[in-house]
Amino acid sequence: MPDFSLAHLTALSLPPPELIRVAARTGYRTVGLRLIQVTPESPGYPLMSDAAMLRDTRRAMAETGIGVWDIEFVRITPETDIAALEPFLAAGAELGARYAIAAPYDPDLVRLADRFGALCDLAGRHGLGVVLEFFPWTVVPGVTAAAAIVAAADRPNGGILVDTLHFDRSGSTLDELDRVPAARLPFVHVCDVSAERPTTTEGLLHNARAERLPPGEGGLDIKGILCHVPPGIPLALEVPMQALTRAIGPEGVALRVREAASRLLDAG
Repeated sequence: MPDFSLAHLTALSLPPPELIRVAARTGYRTVGLRLIQVTPESPGYPLMSDAAMLRDTRRAMAETGIGVWDIEFVRITPETDIAALEPFLAAGAELGARYAIAAPYDPDLVRLADRFGALCDLAGRHGLGVVLEFFPWTVVPGVTAAAAIVAAADRPNGGILVDTLHFDRSGSTLDELDRVPAARLPFVHVCDVSAERPTTTEGLLHNARAERLPPGEGGLDIKGILCHVPPGIPLALEVPMQALTRAIGPEGVALRVREAASRLLDAG
């Protein structure tokens, strides 16, 4: 069985201690935690400034054996103060996280690479790597563009986060993926969605943030993509399904997503 990680966006209404307990009950080995809020409408859980919740999170980890794989979500913009992210990274290190996730929102690609490198340096002092996640609506829309930023930064703990949704929506190819060094691909985000690509940024964002599908229930070539990443890397299941969550709750969604991923990968 692969190492499944429960990405926080799949069950974002759950605070970290509860997310960890749900992950334990539904068949995951690790979780990703959203410590920095992404949109005004969605929660973040700033464990770096909430000592009580940090203690509760560590207690839940000890009780369940569930680990923290990654922390998110750093938007690298022209205004981002990299040094100010040290408490975020220190909280991740205290939880034993392996990676922080960053996103490219600076139109100056030279400056973006420089600041990604600075973030890698700061994270490295806390024993973390940093992965750059590409998005088709940003200045770094696909695999090749992300690989160029990470190569320009040239830090040993810098990598790329491939999300099967964004890989498809960006028009990235398996040949491009094959050109990325294996060491730069420490884990992947896995989900499914309709094969029909939205034609607007609003449609892309709605898919990405609100309504995806469990692996194997849409039109993406998930198994094809996974054949072109290093074998055995963790699969983080990031499958927000807001309508279904209202109907069956976040734990029901987490279970359905993990069961679907298991079925897909067991199908030969």
